[in-house]
Amino acid sequence: MRFTVSQDQLDKIIGGSHHDPFQVLGAHLVTLRGRPAVSVRAFLPQAERVWVVEQSDPHAQTTHEPATGARPRGQRAPRLPAGRRMTRLEGSDFFEAQFHGRDRLFQYELRILDKAGRKSQGLDPYSFWPVLGDLDLQLFNEGNHFRTYEKLGAHTMELGGVTGVFFAVWAPNACRVSVIGDFNGWDSRRHPMRVRGSSGIWELFIPGLGEGTLYKYEIMTRDGRFLRKADPQAFFSERRPQTASIVWDIGKYRWGDADWLAQRARADPLRQPLAIYEVHLGSWMRAPENNGHLSYRDLAERLANYVKQQGYTHVELLPITEHPLDASWGYQVTGYFAATSRFGVPDDFQAFVDILHRNGIGVILDWAPGHFPKDGHGLIAFDGTPLYEYADDRLGEHKDWGTKVFNYNRREVHQFLVNSALFWLDKYHIDGLRVDAVASMLYRDYSRADWIPNEYGGRENLEAIAFLRRLNEVVHREHPRAVTIAEESTSFPMVSRSTHLGGLGFTFKWNMGWMHDTLDYIALDPIYRKYHHQKLTFGLMYAFSENFVLPISHDEVVHLKKAMLDKMPGDPWQKFANLRLYYGFMWTHPGKKLLFMGQDFGQWREWSEDRSLDWHLTHEEGGTAAAAPHRELQRWVADLNRLYTSEPALYEQDFDWTGFEWIDPNDWEHSVVSFMRKASNPRNSLIVVANFTPVVRERYRVGAPALATYYEALNSDAVGYGGGGIVNQHGWPAQPLAWQTQPYSIEMTLPPLAVVVLKPG
Repeated sequence: MRFTVSQDQLDKIIGGSHHDPFQVLGAHLVTLRGRPAVSVRAFLPQAERVWVVEQSDPHAQTTHEPATGARPRGQRAPRLPAGRRMTRLEGSDFFEAQFHGRDRLFQYELRILDKAGRKSQGLDPYSFWPVLGDLDLQLFNEGNHFRTYEKLGAHTMELGGVTGVFFAVWAPNACRVSVIGDFNGWDSRRHPMRVRGSSGIWELFIPGLGEGTLYKYEIMTRDGRFLRKADPQAFFSERRPQTASIVWDIGKYRWGDADWLAQRARADPLRQPLAIYEVHLGSWMRAPENNGHLSYRDLAERLANYVKQQGYTHVELLPITEHPLDASWGYQVTGYFAATSRFGVPDDFQAFVDILHRNGIGVILDWAPGHFPKDGHGLIAFDGTPLYEYADDRLGEHKDWGTKVFNYNRREVHQFLVNSALFWLDKYHIDGLRVDAVASMLYRDYSRADWIPNEYGGRENLEAIAFLRRLNEVVHREHPRAVTIAEESTSFPMVSRSTHLGGLGFTFKWNMGWMHDTLDYIALDPIYRKYHHQKLTFGLMYAFSENFVLPISHDEVVHLKKAMLDKMPGDPWQKFANLRLYYGFMWTHPGKKLLFMGQDFGQWREWSEDRSLDWHLTHEEGGTAAAAPHRELQRWVADLNRLYTSEPALYEQDFDWTGFEWIDPNDWEHSVVSFMRKASNPRNSLIVVANFTPVVRERYRVGAPALATYYEALNSDAVGYGGGGIVNQHGWPAQPLAWQTQPYSIEMTLPPLAVVVLKPG
């Protein structure tokens, strides 16, 4: 038989270098001896014989027959099917069958007998038309496709009544891309993909595959190298240290959080309480028998119970996006669309979010669009060129972190990252994103001695700024009540202001300046605090310039910085008292709240990702009272949260001077501050007085706005919190004596190292 393919095309198919195998493989209309014909071609390594079985053939099987092992002794050889036997090109694995007199294509299957005697039958992947439509390709090329995760990646689907998996990946500079996996022996010759015009997208539908299939892409680069890459838009991956992607259907989970989503849609996050419990899932709690990870579902029930007990409104998860290195805490991401397999399958993480929502708890995801690791299976030099990263290391590498920087000049990179953000909000019902390391994105000279100025000679990364604005615009357009939170440690202006006003568009910004100043202050021996009083009060100079979150995060309790309790000065009683005082000041200060796990019960040790929190500290040990101070601190934080969430004065006007008024910020001599917090209803206000010395201050006079009796809503010196018990259960009557900035005043006893919150009766 004379083959109908030119030698150069055959060489490319056999050599595995053809950029569009559909030009050769599959069924094609041809002319033979002047008459129309159909040529069916296949390249099938390991095949011994192959037949083309037309679907109209009564002997044809309509379902795939699984491959079998070697035949038992005495068993008859498999009956060969009806159909047209294909001719092998001598010395190759290329096969062709010719159907003379045919002027139209037909549906067929390939029946294969391999060299081990196993038989299988199925549809030919090269008999299917392209899947991606022109509109998808146009939007992708423009950088305006905001649901690429529904098109790229791996998707179980039915195509023309046939079930299988559709694969698509962006690799514009590749010479060839193949799908490899456990289904084809990781042989890149078996399933080369087609490229779609100038989009740089390669696609292939493989019938018969389903959920759970392991796969990667093998990319042939322009310089002849072969790279094996995980899917950038995979929904699931093998558990580290394995790196294959896994086909998964993330649309089958049945959600039960409709009430939560409806409630979220009605709430203004700026005027709601936001008390965030920051959690690293891998070390919050572990299996006691082997220190192994708990599952998403096990963690969800336990975490929901604890968060409700402690009164937090939200949890914020350190990144659960797939990452190869535990020690990166999730910040060096290889799977921007995949929940890590450490704790279960994607359905399990959907259940995790669902369970928290049904318990009235929001979920914020820590998300890292600023950099990615150099692991070979990841994004680095994805198609043999710096595709996702800047080509110049003066822009494209974080030396401190050993990572690559996204190239924010590329619209496809913008699109990839914006899609990742939307994906978690769409498919996992996440309530917000905390964006990591924003400062590293904003400045070209961030932690770099050798850097390249922008086009105007400045240090700002203008394209990264444009990306962040676009991210926030799209997220808030698609999910108006979802929050975005910037971890931004500089004085870059208007981070949490609308983009139409020139801001970056975030909902909130971490107040790193407040955190550093107040931690420096509270770590001082009280005798020296009066000389550093401004560290306590300076935050109010800029408190309303942004929508701030006050963060005591994981970064403050690692790398020899000490745990929060261990930062405090004094003997053990004073350490606990100082920490209660600090938390009380933080919870009554303008701004939303964030506290890292373990700090609400006073863990002594720094946090480590390799072990569980020291939960034993909250339990009685051997009949002693060793656990009491930790439980009492835990109770204090829980009551702080309950006061915070029940008093609009503490959250309703967090970002405006109308919600705050100093009574006396200047009593540095006694290290005392007093102020008011106000709700939008002016009659709803609280007085806060904080004594940062271990001295009891009797007959201390504080200004008051009304002639009323003021009762203690909360006092950190109460015995139930481990304090000395200097409390007043009967209230403090205001006197008609103007004091400080107020028309009336209260004469009260200030407990040592304590904060007192007063409410008019």
